[in-house]
Amino acid sequence: MTGQRSYWHLQSRGRVPQPYEIATSLLLYHRELGFALPTPAARWMQRYGLESPLRGTLREFQDPRLTTYARYVELQAARESFVEQLLQAAEQSGEDRALSSAWLDVLGAVLPVLRYPSHALHMLVAYVAHLAPEGRVVVAGAFQAADELRRLQHWAYRMRQLQELRAGFGEAAREQWQSHPAWQPLRRVLEQLLVTYDFGESFTALQLVVKPALDELYVVQFAALALERGDRLFASLAQALEADCRWQRAWSDELVRVALREHPENQAPLRDWVARWWPPLQAALPPLVGLWGLNSEQAREQVTLVETKCRARWGALGLGS
Repeated sequence: MTGQRSYWHLQSRGRVPQPYEIATSLLLYHRELGFALPTPAARWMQRYGLESPLRGTLREFQDPRLTTYARYVELQAARESFVEQLLQAAEQSGEDRALSSAWLDVLGAVLPVLRYPSHALHMLVAYVAHLAPEGRVVVAGAFQAADELRRLQHWAYRMRQLQELRAGFGEAAREQWQSHPAWQPLRRVLEQLLVTYDFGESFTALQLVVKPALDELYVVQFAALALERGDRLFASLAQALEADCRWQRAWSDELVRVALREHPENQAPLRDWVARWWPPLQAALPPLVGLWGLNSEQAREQVTLVETKCRARWGALGLGS
């Protein structure tokens, strides 16, 4: 008898498959075989995953970075080493003492509270990955969930460093997240998204609307403001995180393109979901920028930049209005 290779299902390609192909192919069985037992979890996956208005198997999806566990560890080990060196250098040099009191006020209003929406982003992408109908989407979402935890850890570590400089820094963050008027529109959007169960809508709202807008707002624009205010460390931390954000947008864009190739009629629900989630998120942006200590014209410019980036991306994907 001739034994089959472990990647027999990829032999038709006529070449030795890549590690990514071997590690991520045919991971999910329930799409073809169904569920062995009629449990509540099985009914949930069927209703909100397999029966999502976003049609198709997404079988042709492929992570543009071809991320396996080994590849992910390799990439992030180098980045985390860089971040660790940044944080240690700040502690040893005492450069935080050069930060102005006005900037520390802004940081106190923004940085500690960012842990809460960051935690929501982690939970949301973990849910999207859990419900995805294709194993490669599950893998990409799982690695993004790890990215979100890393971001949360960086914000928390930086907050602890600044507590050495200003006693009580960030201790009122939970109260601010729950009560401060500037955060409530965003909190409302995230809490509504946390109870949006359909895979297609949850993916679209998170990956095409909410997360990219928040990434642009904080990882790009707030980081640039930090650099202007002499906070080199926050800007460098954000720069390290921005590489993650670029990959997260890339795999999400590829999923949309695959969904549209499989079923062009997917364009309608994708557009509808973008149109549904953008107005409340758009309304949340000005109050958030209002915490940055800018004049009204500068604040409007920041919000306009976010809107322009989001609309350009939707247009490139064929989802613009």
